[in-house]
Amino acid sequence: SLLQERKIDIKMVSSEVEDIRSKFKKNHKTREMVSHSSKVHSVDWSCDGRRLASGSYDKTVCIFTLGTERLTKEHVFKGHGDSVDQLCWHPNKADMLATASGDKTVRVWDARSNKAVTVVNTKGENINITWSPDGQTIAVGNKEDLVTFIDSRTYKVKAERQFKFEVNEISWNMANDLFFLTNGQGCIEIMTWPELEIQHVLQAHPGNCICIEFSRCGRYFATGSADALVSVWDANELACIKTFSRLEWPVRTISFSHDGVLLASASEDMRIDIGHVGTTEKVAEIGVDSPTFTISWHPSRYLLAYACDDKDKYDRERDAGSLKVWGFPSE
Repeated sequence: SLLQERKIDIKMVSSEVEDIRSKFKKNHKTREMVSHSSKVHSVDWSCDGRRLASGSYDKTVCIFTLGTERLTKEHVFKGHGDSVDQLCWHPNKADMLATASGDKTVRVWDARSNKAVTVVNTKGENINITWSPDGQTIAVGNKEDLVTFIDSRTYKVKAERQFKFEVNEISWNMANDLFFLTNGQGCIEIMTWPELEIQHVLQAHPGNCICIEFSRCGRYFATGSADALVSVWDANELACIKTFSRLEWPVRTISFSHDGVLLASASEDMRIDIGHVGTTEKVAEIGVDSPTFTISWHPSRYLLAYACDDKDKYDRERDAGSLKVWGFPSE
Protein backbone atom coordinates (compact mmCIF):
# COMPACT_ATOMS: atom_id res chain seq x y z
CA SER A 1 0.00 0.00 0.00
CA LEU A 2 0.97 3.66 -0.33
CA LEU A 3 1.32 3.99 3.42
CA GLN A 4 3.81 1.12 3.57
CA GLU A 5 5.82 2.59 0.69
CA ARG A 6 5.87 5.90 2.53
CA LYS A 7 7.13 4.15 5.70
CA ILE A 8 9.88 2.42 3.71
CA ASP A 9 10.85 5.81 2.20
CA ILE A 10 11.07 7.41 5.65
CA LYS A 11 13.16 4.48 6.92
CA MET A 12 15.57 4.75 3.96
CA VAL A 13 15.96 8.50 4.42
CA SER A 14 16.54 8.26 8.17
CA SER A 15 19.12 5.51 7.64
CA GLU A 16 20.83 7.77 5.06
CA VAL A 17 20.98 10.56 7.67
CA GLU A 18 22.48 8.13 10.22
CA ASP A 19 25.02 6.83 7.66
CA ILE A 20 26.20 10.35 6.91
CA ARG A 21 26.40 11.24 10.62
CA SER A 22 28.52 8.18 11.37
CA LYS A 23 30.73 8.92 8.33
CA PHE A 24 31.44 12.42 9.73
CA LYS A 25 32.18 10.98 13.17
CA LYS A 26 35.18 9.31 11.50
CA ASN A 27 35.94 12.18 9.10
CA HIS A 28 35.91 15.53 10.85
CA LYS A 29 39.55 16.58 10.80
CA THR A 30 40.33 20.12 9.63
CA ARG A 31 43.45 21.11 7.73
CA GLU A 32 44.47 24.75 7.85
CA MET A 33 46.50 26.61 5.25
CA VAL A 34 47.97 30.02 6.05
CA SER A 35 48.67 31.63 2.72
CA HIS A 36 47.53 35.24 2.75
CA SER A 37 48.55 38.32 4.71
CA SER A 38 44.91 39.39 5.07
CA LYS A 39 41.43 37.89 5.25
CA VAL A 40 40.24 35.36 2.65
CA HIS A 41 37.00 36.44 0.98
CA SER A 42 36.36 33.57 -1.40
CA VAL A 43 37.25 29.88 -1.84
CA ASP A 44 36.31 27.57 -4.72
CA TRP A 45 37.28 24.12 -6.04
CA SER A 46 38.21 23.43 -9.67
CA CYS A 47 35.72 21.22 -11.55
CA ASP A 48 37.98 18.13 -11.24
CA GLY A 49 38.50 18.77 -7.51
CA ARG A 50 42.28 18.74 -7.80
CA ARG A 51 42.77 22.42 -6.98
CA LEU A 52 41.40 24.87 -4.46
CA ALA A 53 41.66 28.62 -5.03
CA SER A 54 41.43 31.40 -2.46
CA GLY A 55 41.01 35.13 -3.08
CA SER A 56 41.99 37.64 -0.45
CA TYR A 57 41.82 41.23 0.72
CA ASP A 58 45.62 41.16 0.26
CA LYS A 59 45.01 41.38 -3.57
CA THR A 60 46.35 37.90 -4.29
CA VAL A 61 44.92 34.57 -5.41
CA CYS A 62 46.36 31.36 -3.97
CA ILE A 63 46.17 27.94 -5.64
CA PHE A 64 46.44 24.70 -3.63
CA THR A 65 46.62 21.11 -4.84
CA LEU A 66 44.65 18.43 -3.03
CA GLY A 67 46.31 15.12 -2.22
CA THR A 68 44.55 12.22 -0.51
CA GLU A 69 44.79 13.75 2.93
CA ARG A 70 46.37 17.15 2.60
CA LEU A 71 46.65 20.39 0.64
CA THR A 72 49.85 21.77 -0.85
CA LYS A 73 50.37 25.39 -1.85
CA GLU A 74 51.04 25.46 -5.58
CA HIS A 75 51.12 29.08 -6.75
CA VAL A 76 50.23 32.68 -5.88
CA PHE A 77 48.73 34.87 -8.59
CA LYS A 78 49.58 38.56 -8.23
CA GLY A 79 48.32 41.39 -10.40
CA HIS A 80 45.09 42.74 -8.95
CA GLY A 81 45.43 46.25 -7.55
CA ASP A 82 42.76 45.81 -4.90
CA SER A 83 40.94 43.18 -2.84
CA VAL A 84 39.94 39.94 -4.62
CA ASP A 85 36.32 39.68 -3.51
CA GLN A 86 35.11 36.60 -5.35
CA LEU A 87 36.47 33.94 -7.67
CA CYS A 88 35.09 31.04 -9.66
CA TRP A 89 36.56 28.23 -11.76
CA HIS A 90 35.44 27.40 -15.30
CA PRO A 91 32.62 24.78 -15.12
CA ASN A 92 34.50 22.21 -17.23
CA LYS A 93 38.06 23.44 -17.91
CA ALA A 94 39.91 22.51 -14.72
CA ASP A 95 42.74 25.04 -15.24
CA MET A 96 40.74 28.23 -15.85
CA LEU A 97 39.92 30.61 -13.02
CA ALA A 98 38.15 34.00 -13.05
CA THR A 99 38.52 36.62 -10.31
CA ALA A 100 36.56 39.80 -9.48
CA SER A 101 38.32 42.68 -7.76
CA GLY A 102 37.78 46.13 -6.35
CA ASP A 103 40.39 47.36 -8.89
CA LYS A 104 37.61 47.50 -11.56
CA THR A 105 38.92 44.47 -13.46
CA VAL A 106 38.07 40.85 -14.00
CA ARG A 107 41.09 38.60 -14.50
CA VAL A 108 41.21 35.12 -15.96
CA TRP A 109 44.12 32.89 -14.94
CA ASP A 110 45.53 29.60 -16.21
CA ALA A 111 46.53 27.37 -13.29
CA ARG A 112 48.55 25.05 -15.53
CA SER A 113 50.88 27.67 -17.00
CA ASN A 114 50.49 29.92 -13.89
CA LYS A 115 49.85 32.95 -16.09
CA ALA A 116 47.16 35.58 -16.43
CA VAL A 117 45.15 34.86 -19.58
CA THR A 118 43.46 38.25 -19.75
CA VAL A 119 42.47 41.39 -17.88
CA VAL A 120 38.99 42.75 -18.62
CA ASN A 121 38.39 46.37 -17.60
CA THR A 122 34.94 47.01 -16.14
CA LYS A 123 33.06 50.10 -14.95
CA GLY A 124 33.16 49.69 -11.19
CA GLU A 125 34.47 47.89 -8.12
CA ASN A 126 33.56 44.25 -8.64
CA ILE A 127 32.17 42.19 -5.78
CA ASN A 128 30.68 39.04 -7.29
CA ILE A 129 31.36 36.76 -10.22
CA THR A 130 29.93 33.60 -11.77
CA TRP A 131 30.59 31.47 -14.84
CA SER A 132 27.68 30.19 -16.96
CA PRO A 133 27.30 26.37 -16.88
CA ASP A 134 28.15 26.18 -20.62
CA GLY A 135 31.39 28.08 -19.93
CA GLN A 136 30.66 30.73 -22.55
CA THR A 137 29.91 33.73 -20.36
CA ILE A 138 31.27 35.32 -17.19
CA ALA A 139 28.88 37.59 -15.25
CA VAL A 140 30.26 40.09 -12.79
CA GLY A 141 28.42 42.44 -10.43
CA ASN A 142 29.81 45.66 -8.97
CA LYS A 143 29.15 47.91 -5.97
CA GLU A 144 26.87 50.15 -8.07
CA ASP A 145 24.58 47.17 -8.94
CA LEU A 146 25.71 46.97 -12.55
CA VAL A 147 26.01 43.42 -13.91
CA THR A 148 28.41 42.96 -16.84
CA PHE A 149 28.38 39.89 -19.11
CA ILE A 150 31.73 38.94 -20.66
CA ASP A 151 32.13 36.55 -23.60
CA SER A 152 34.69 34.04 -22.34
CA ARG A 153 36.06 33.27 -25.83
CA THR A 154 36.80 36.85 -26.88
CA TYR A 155 36.84 38.44 -23.38
CA LYS A 156 34.72 41.30 -24.74
CA VAL A 157 31.74 42.71 -22.84
CA LYS A 158 28.59 41.44 -24.58
CA ALA A 159 25.87 42.93 -22.36
CA GLU A 160 25.33 45.09 -19.29
CA ARG A 161 22.36 45.61 -16.99
CA GLN A 162 22.00 48.37 -14.42
CA PHE A 163 19.67 47.54 -11.53
CA LYS A 164 17.82 49.97 -9.28
CA PHE A 165 18.09 47.63 -6.28
CA GLU A 166 20.96 46.17 -4.30
CA VAL A 167 22.24 43.13 -6.23
CA ASN A 168 23.78 40.57 -3.89
CA GLU A 169 24.60 37.31 -5.65
CA ILE A 170 24.15 36.15 -9.23
CA SER A 171 23.85 32.75 -10.90
CA TRP A 172 22.60 30.97 -13.99
CA ASN A 173 20.39 27.92 -13.64
CA MET A 174 21.96 24.62 -14.77
CA ALA A 175 19.90 24.61 -17.99
CA ASN A 176 21.68 27.90 -18.84
CA ASP A 177 18.47 29.60 -19.99
CA LEU A 178 17.68 31.69 -16.89
CA PHE A 179 19.75 34.19 -14.91
CA PHE A 180 19.06 34.70 -11.19
CA LEU A 181 19.87 37.64 -8.88
CA THR A 182 19.25 37.93 -5.15
CA ASN A 183 18.48 41.43 -3.93
CA GLY A 184 18.30 43.75 -0.94
CA GLN A 185 14.51 43.61 -0.84
CA GLY A 186 14.44 39.87 -0.13
CA CYS A 187 13.58 38.99 -3.73
CA ILE A 188 14.97 36.65 -6.34
CA GLU A 189 14.81 38.27 -9.78
CA ILE A 190 14.77 35.73 -12.62
CA MET A 191 15.62 36.81 -16.17
CA THR A 192 15.64 34.93 -19.45
CA TRP A 193 19.09 34.24 -20.91
CA PRO A 194 20.45 35.55 -23.23
CA GLU A 195 17.55 38.03 -23.74
CA LEU A 196 17.76 39.31 -20.13
CA GLU A 197 14.04 39.98 -19.85
CA ILE A 198 12.53 39.75 -16.36
CA GLN A 199 10.44 36.61 -16.18
CA HIS A 200 9.70 36.16 -12.47
CA VAL A 201 10.22 38.00 -9.21
CA LEU A 202 10.00 35.74 -6.17
CA GLN A 203 9.51 37.27 -2.74
CA ALA A 204 11.88 34.85 -1.04
CA HIS A 205 12.52 36.37 2.38
CA PRO A 206 11.26 39.25 4.52
CA GLY A 207 14.88 40.42 4.90
CA ASN A 208 17.75 41.02 2.50
CA CYS A 209 18.29 37.95 0.24
CA ILE A 210 22.06 37.49 0.34
CA CYS A 211 23.30 34.35 -1.42
CA ILE A 212 22.13 31.78 -3.99
CA GLU A 213 23.47 28.42 -5.09
CA PHE A 214 22.22 25.72 -7.48
CA SER A 215 22.64 22.03 -6.78
CA ARG A 216 24.77 20.30 -9.43
CA CYS A 217 21.82 18.26 -10.70
CA GLY A 218 19.98 21.54 -11.34
CA ARG A 219 16.76 20.42 -9.64
CA TYR A 220 17.15 22.72 -6.65
CA PHE A 221 18.58 26.05 -5.68
CA ALA A 222 19.01 27.50 -2.21
CA THR A 223 19.04 31.06 -0.91
CA GLY A 224 20.39 32.48 2.33
CA SER A 225 19.07 35.66 3.88
CA ALA A 226 19.42 38.32 6.53
CA ASP A 227 16.56 36.71 8.50
CA ALA A 228 18.99 33.81 9.23
CA LEU A 229 16.99 31.35 7.11
CA VAL A 230 18.13 29.12 4.27
CA SER A 231 15.39 28.23 1.76
CA VAL A 232 15.54 25.36 -0.72
CA TRP A 233 13.58 25.84 -3.96
CA ASP A 234 12.38 23.58 -6.75
CA ALA A 235 14.13 25.07 -9.81
CA ASN A 236 11.36 24.10 -12.24
CA GLU A 237 8.33 24.98 -10.14
CA LEU A 238 10.06 28.00 -8.55
CA ALA A 239 8.44 26.98 -5.27
CA CYS A 240 10.06 26.96 -1.83
CA ILE A 241 10.07 23.36 -0.59
CA LYS A 242 12.18 23.50 2.59
CA THR A 243 13.76 25.88 5.07
CA PHE A 244 16.69 25.49 7.43
CA SER A 245 16.53 27.66 10.54
CA ARG A 246 19.42 26.60 12.80
CA LEU A 247 21.58 29.70 12.31
CA GLU A 248 20.89 32.92 14.21
CA TRP A 249 22.73 35.48 12.07
CA PRO A 250 22.37 36.60 8.42
CA VAL A 251 23.36 33.73 6.13
CA ARG A 252 26.38 34.87 4.12
CA THR A 253 27.38 31.76 2.23
CA ILE A 254 25.85 28.39 1.26
CA SER A 255 27.02 25.33 -0.65
CA PHE A 256 25.44 22.08 -1.91
CA SER A 257 27.50 18.88 -1.70
CA HIS A 258 28.40 17.24 -5.04
CA ASP A 259 25.50 14.76 -4.78
CA GLY A 260 22.94 17.38 -3.70
CA VAL A 261 22.33 15.46 -0.46
CA LEU A 262 23.84 18.05 1.92
CA LEU A 263 23.62 21.80 2.23
CA ALA A 264 26.18 23.74 4.26
CA SER A 265 25.44 27.27 5.45
CA ALA A 266 27.43 29.84 7.40
CA SER A 267 27.10 33.28 8.95
CA GLU A 268 28.42 35.19 11.94
CA ASP A 269 27.38 32.19 14.08
CA MET A 270 30.31 30.36 15.64
CA ARG A 271 29.49 27.25 13.64
CA ILE A 272 28.95 26.12 10.06
CA ASP A 273 25.73 24.11 9.77
CA ILE A 274 25.61 20.99 7.59
CA GLY A 275 22.04 19.86 6.91
CA HIS A 276 20.47 16.94 5.07
CA VAL A 277 18.43 18.40 2.16
CA GLY A 278 15.80 15.64 2.20
CA THR A 279 14.86 16.01 5.86
CA THR A 280 16.54 19.36 6.83
CA GLU A 281 18.07 17.46 9.77
CA LYS A 282 21.52 18.44 11.02
CA VAL A 283 24.18 15.86 10.11
CA ALA A 284 27.23 17.78 11.37
CA GLU A 285 28.48 21.17 12.38
CA ILE A 286 31.90 22.75 12.27
CA GLY A 287 32.86 24.99 15.18
CA VAL A 288 34.55 28.23 14.12
CA ASP A 289 36.11 31.09 16.10
CA SER A 290 34.91 34.01 14.00
CA PRO A 291 32.36 34.91 11.29
CA THR A 292 32.60 32.81 8.10
CA PHE A 293 32.99 34.59 4.75
CA THR A 294 32.92 31.73 2.29
CA ILE A 295 32.30 27.96 2.04
CA SER A 296 32.60 25.45 -0.82
CA TRP A 297 32.00 21.70 -1.04
CA HIS A 298 34.44 19.61 -3.08
CA PRO A 299 33.00 18.41 -6.45
CA SER A 300 33.28 14.68 -5.63
CA ARG A 301 34.19 14.23 -1.94
CA TYR A 302 32.64 15.26 1.38
CA LEU A 303 35.30 17.92 1.99
CA LEU A 304 34.24 21.47 2.84
CA ALA A 305 36.59 24.41 2.25
CA TYR A 306 35.91 27.56 4.24
CA ALA A 307 37.48 30.80 5.41
CA CYS A 308 36.64 32.91 8.46
CA ASP A 309 37.59 36.31 9.80
CA ASP A 310 40.31 34.70 11.92
CA LYS A 311 42.93 36.78 13.68
CA ASP A 312 46.60 36.00 14.25
CA LYS A 313 47.17 33.90 17.41
CA TYR A 314 49.83 36.28 18.77
CA ASP A 315 48.63 39.58 17.33
CA ARG A 316 44.85 40.01 17.56
CA GLU A 317 44.99 43.13 15.36
CA ARG A 318 46.29 41.14 12.40
CA ASP A 319 44.28 38.87 10.07
CA ALA A 320 45.38 35.25 10.07
CA GLY A 321 44.86 35.01 6.28
CA SER A 322 44.00 31.34 6.54
CA LEU A 323 41.58 28.93 4.93
CA LYS A 324 40.52 25.49 6.12
CA VAL A 325 39.27 22.22 4.69
CA TRP A 326 37.09 20.01 6.88
CA GLY A 327 36.22 16.32 6.42
CA PHE A 328 39.55 14.52 6.44
CA PRO A 329 39.83 11.16 8.29
CA SER A 330 40.09 11.88 12.02
CA GLU A 331 41.78 8.60 13.05
